[in-house]
Amino acid sequence: MVDHLANTEINSQRIAAVESCFGASGQPLALPGRVLLGEGVLTKECRKKAKPRIFFLFNDILVYGSIVLSKRKYRSQHVIPLEEVTTEPLPETLQAKNRWMIKTSKKSFVVSAASLTERQEWISHIEECVRRQLLATGRQPTTEHAAPWIPDKATDICMRCTQTRFSALTRRHHCRQCGFVVCAECSRERFLLPRLSPKPLRVCTLCYRQLAAQKRKEEEEQGSGPQGQLGCLAGAAFAASSGDDEDSDEDREGSGDGDWPGHVEFYTSNVSWSSFPS
Repeated sequence: MVDHLANTEINSQRIAAVESCFGASGQPLALPGRVLLGEGVLTKECRKKAKPRIFFLFNDILVYGSIVLSKRKYRSQHVIPLEEVTTEPLPETLQAKNRWMIKTSKKSFVVSAASLTERQEWISHIEECVRRQLLATGRQPTTEHAAPWIPDKATDICMRCTQTRFSALTRRHHCRQCGFVVCAECSRERFLLPRLSPKPLRVCTLCYRQLAAQKRKEEEEQGSGPQGQLGCLAGAAFAASSGDDEDSDEDREGSGDGDWPGHVEFYTSNVSWSSFPS
């Protein structure tokens, strides 16, 4: 189907329609050989709450964004190369159904579908596209993935010290290495995580000790001594990196999510995976 649709007029029109919905804020999506295979609305678990997001599966990328007006206007476009993607089905619970994780080296997050069948369709389509893309590029599957952030509502206390209770005055933070919800005192350290950012990021005390020990061991094995990056970071361990305490893109983009009526129960909607016919 992919080869059949590549460079056809109908495929070009479908991709142009997606570009139009994202408008000037989105990046161009049309490329020779790129095929739009399907789309659907999934619930994405963001830092503060789960939110509906529109997803588009191409043969080489996965695109998603927030919904302003269904089929008309989307924003906050995110583009993920499929060769970086790994999927992981998650166990069913009474409160959370049809969930799976989309993992990459830079960002990992949990999404859920309207039904178990839809979840399986998404996973199978993504995995097949990933397999084809890796075969075409000759790359190996990604083995190192970013930790998904645990939602704020998952805990009322710091997940490291288990003493500090969060409130309107005591805010939550997230360790960029493990994704745990932690207090300010347990996340005073910063460490350079090159796959996530060129600047040192907030990490919890446990992850900092582990990362520092690993870095020290690597430097000793390389014969570079203990000074290197670790020594530089020690002096700036308590200097906040740029934008580190800001909410994630998902939270900022969700500030106007009133476009999705709060009284609508998403899991009972008829919005589902839609693969385009050949």
